[in-house]
Amino acid sequence: MSRVHDALRRMEGGTAQPPPASEVQVRPPLPAPPRELHDLLAKAEVIPFTPSPDASLLDASHPNETPGEEFRSLRTRLNHMQSLQPIQSLVITSASPAEGKSFTAANLALAQSHLENNLTLLADFDFRRPVVHSLFQVPRSPGITDYLRGKVELHEIVKRIEGSNLCIMPAGEAVLNPLELLNLPEVKGLIDRLPTVFNWVILDTPPLLFAADANLLSTLSHGLLLVVRMGVTTIDSVTRAISSLCQNNMLGVVVNGADKGELYSKYTYYHSYYYAKPEE
Repeated sequence: MSRVHDALRRMEGGTAQPPPASEVQVRPPLPAPPRELHDLLAKAEVIPFTPSPDASLLDASHPNETPGEEFRSLRTRLNHMQSLQPIQSLVITSASPAEGKSFTAANLALAQSHLENNLTLLADFDFRRPVVHSLFQVPRSPGITDYLRGKVELHEIVKRIEGSNLCIMPAGEAVLNPLELLNLPEVKGLIDRLPTVFNWVILDTPPLLFAADANLLSTLSHGLLLVVRMGVTTIDSVTRAISSLCQNNMLGVVVNGADKGELYSKYTYYHSYYYAKPEE
């Protein structure tokens, strides 16, 4: 059976299914954080949670709004995998643009951060068409590209969402050659070290079939999730995207764009009943 059929077979309820342990390439646990990262959170700027009105981001104050339940399910599966093997850095990508990878990355990061003591970092490594800064309505720069080019210190590009366990790292200033920048040894060093501070490091990256960036970043990370859009993504594009990967550390497939009424009607009924005001 082909790799794409193996991956698609792991889809269940829109969330990723783990591959057999023998197929997953993981790294050993990392040592204590170096001095550069020791006081990173203390120095990071604290900002309010003011998402873009059309971003459809999870809000901890409204936990039952869709699609929260689906992302909490995905979170549960990934945390179970993490309890079995050291998976902390996670690339989120898609085969082609407009399939929901940034939406998935942001909401998965938010879902993880809603757990107590679960420090989560959302890093925008899509230097070509970054959107994380727009989703959270923060400046694009200073960001990762500025840090990699030595213009700012690491703590200057980390923004901590007030009252939460979530930090975001914007992409930074536009660069002419994103792939060349990602090949710098500083990138590997950064991705290796960040898990010493954060429980999860979630990387939003460009689509696999339009740039080699996500493929490169996946070799530096513990795992990869592929986002597909129902009714849009073709089997051919998924096949080519998976075949392009340099190593098989793909953890599963996330299905985006399911019919809202069909998917959430039961959740809506359940929560409406459970939280109904009792008769006096």
